[in-house]
Amino acid sequence: MLRKSMLAGIAAVAVLGGGAALPAAAQDATDIFGNKIVGGKELAKLIEAAQAHPFGSELNPVRADMPGGQRAYLNRLRCADGKRPAYFRVGSFGVGVYDRIIDGYEVTCKDSTPEKSMIYMDMYHPGHKEPAAVPGFTIEPA
Repeated sequence: MLRKSMLAGIAAVAVLGGGAALPAAAQDATDIFGNKIVGGKELAKLIEAAQAHPFGSELNPVRADMPGGQRAYLNRLRCADGKRPAYFRVGSFGVGVYDRIIDGYEVTCKDSTPEKSMIYMDMYHPGHKEPAAVPGFTIEPA
């Protein structure tokens, strides 16, 4: 039931909002669930705490702008041989460090390294385009 209502909410945002990014000053804005969007100094503190953990892990997920931002990030990753990895969404993994549900993606590099990785992502960061690659990968510029 929660998943159905989440998908309906995401679809509504896609139709009504067109995925437009919120201005940086929108710290008091709410997400599609009515929860406050964390920003400014509060977000900076959460990012700093998360950086104590490997990037792309459950405790330091890649930040992205909705499902399209997650796919855009994964499409920019490159395996050790320079080729684009294959990936698929495994599912949701509960509430992460930014107080939002995180998703896990299995990422594979056929005939290269890393052979198989799990990359966790938090899609509730409007307008964010992550410039850094998770460990073991390089990344193309956005």
